[in-house]
Amino acid sequence: MSTPGRPEEDHGLRLAPFRGLRYVPERVSSLAAVTSPPYDVVVRPDGLHHLESADPYNIVRLILPQAASPAGRNQQAADTLRRWLAEGVMAPDPEPALYVYEQRSGDVLQRGLIGALTLTPPAEGIVLPHEDVMPHVVADRAALMRATAANLEPLLLTYRSGGQAAGATAVIERTIHRSPLLATTTEDGFSHRLWSLTDPAELAEVTADLSHRQALIADGHHRWATYLRLREEHPARGPWNSGLVLLIDTARYPLQVRAIHRVLHRLPVADALAAVADTFRVREVRGPLSHALDALASASAAGNAFLLAGDGAFHLIDRPDEALLSRTVPAGRPEAWRTLDATVLHAALLDHVWSIPDAPEHIAYIHGTEAAVTQAERHGGTAVLMHPVREEVVRDLARQGVTMPRKSTSFGPKPATGLVLRSLDLS
Repeated sequence: MSTPGRPEEDHGLRLAPFRGLRYVPERVSSLAAVTSPPYDVVVRPDGLHHLESADPYNIVRLILPQAASPAGRNQQAADTLRRWLAEGVMAPDPEPALYVYEQRSGDVLQRGLIGALTLTPPAEGIVLPHEDVMPHVVADRAALMRATAANLEPLLLTYRSGGQAAGATAVIERTIHRSPLLATTTEDGFSHRLWSLTDPAELAEVTADLSHRQALIADGHHRWATYLRLREEHPARGPWNSGLVLLIDTARYPLQVRAIHRVLHRLPVADALAAVADTFRVREVRGPLSHALDALASASAAGNAFLLAGDGAFHLIDRPDEALLSRTVPAGRPEAWRTLDATVLHAALLDHVWSIPDAPEHIAYIHGTEAAVTQAERHGGTAVLMHPVREEVVRDLARQGVTMPRKSTSFGPKPATGLVLRSLDLS
């Protein structure tokens, strides 16, 4: 297994300005009403319908178009984007820029740079993935990106500086004292501000700082894999040689790391519990959900633990049988990988104990705990709630070239979709 090293000086991150596509504020009810969470965070169908009804121009009509067939959905998104541009609902900025982006809610503050990042394979050690991807999702996102010829939402990438206000960080922290291009507050309570960065000297300062940086994909593995696939389809490369990202220095602005939960559509809780009775300790814990999650956190400190819900109660399963783990968890990987909750869940429980295929008709990946429990209760399935992985574990495994099971982590806050898009026809 190859181990990505740190990039050499001047062979690190290359973040280029681009002409951002943005909503024209006068043409929409409000900027907040046309934004959306990333496509894979939108809970369907409830969240999708809520966003569609918020404003006729909500960005969800581009990132999750609705039609009878995949080809029809992608064509609809392309037609919608073309119509919005023709009608002046969206318009390109006059000149290429990097964009300083800020999100704030209470004590949570995140600032970073949005730009077009030159694509590099994982072996070069410049942009490191930490999760596997699902081929059908990559194929779906690639078809949408081909049809629209646009990067509709930025990936979330992180790097770590020394923590000082220097280089790119210094540019960001000077920029925030200027008047923003836009400012809005979304219904989740987060305020968002965006600035355009076009000064050649400041762009050069950013370029020099990032030229020896290494980034971790915090959110957007499927979109990064999509970028790489489309890059190979376009030998001349051009605009397809880069992709839209938000780059955050977590030494300066730490992210939150949360788990992504599973809802097993066709497995009732009673059947799930009966199947694990011989290989896990099973205990019912009292609610509400917040209390049950505290119990999960305590159990996770001692080893693998999961919280099952969907029947109106909460069931903690922990202390897996060592014989089960030894025969189901693949050997030849670092111990930190072999003991991940996501590894044990997929290798031991899903593949062996419950025999559930990792396919959309069997498993949904849900970011919110309440949403996961609600879906399981509504459809008679099982919600498997998980405790988050520490960021240091994620970064260390990524630097070893070891990917975690897909949908293992959720870094946040995630950028709002719809504030700035990248058209490949304008790049």
